This record gives sequence, structure tokens and C-alpha cells, in this order.
Amino acid sequence: MDMTIEDTWINICQVDDIPLLGSRLIERASGNIAVFRTADNTVFALLDRCPHKAGPLSQGIVHGQSVTCPLHSWQIDLSSGEAKAPDVGCARHFPVKVESGHVFLALT
Repeated sequence: MDMTIEDTWINICQVDDIPLLGSRLIERASGNIAVFRTADNTVFALLDRCPHKAGPLSQGIVHGQSVTCPLHSWQIDLSSGEAKAPDVGCARHFPVKVESGHVFLALT
């Protein structure tokens, strides 16, 4: 019998606590998480490390459903963490959900 560990959802903030086209940083000993808000109020979460040179994605520019790393301008897809071509690499992605204006982050 296969057993799975369910995600633990943590209420981290209100949607309005995240700047529009910006991010909010969740500090953790195992690596900070950047929580992003797009122009259409969609929320995404990535490990705050660009896959190129570990630049702080939380300080990048949000455009569409991407963030541009402030160090070397790599574009990272917010929904998957994948670098956009021609660059190759991936930032860890964390599931998020919004309920009644509250942002929940899933940690497994």
C-alpha cells in the first residue's frame, strides 16, 4: 500500500500584502521563498534563488507570469520555476492557493 504525505497549507499573508507586480519574502532556514503577485492578482511561490547564479528572485521584475532575475536577467516562469530559453535551469516551485483573500503556501 502506497502512503503519501499530504501538503501542509500555511496561511502566510493576505493577497494585498504582496505588492502588485512584486513579491514578499518568506524567510526559512532551509531557503527563503519568494511569493509573487502578477498584474491579474495571480500568486506564485518559488525558492528565492535563480538557477543561474543564485540571484534573489524576490528582487526581480515581475512581468506577465515571469520574473527577471536582477543579477543576469534570466527570465523564470512563475508557474513552473523553469528558466526561459535559451537559458536552462529551474527554481523550486511551491504550490499556493488563495481563499477569501488569504494566501496559503504548501510545504510537504
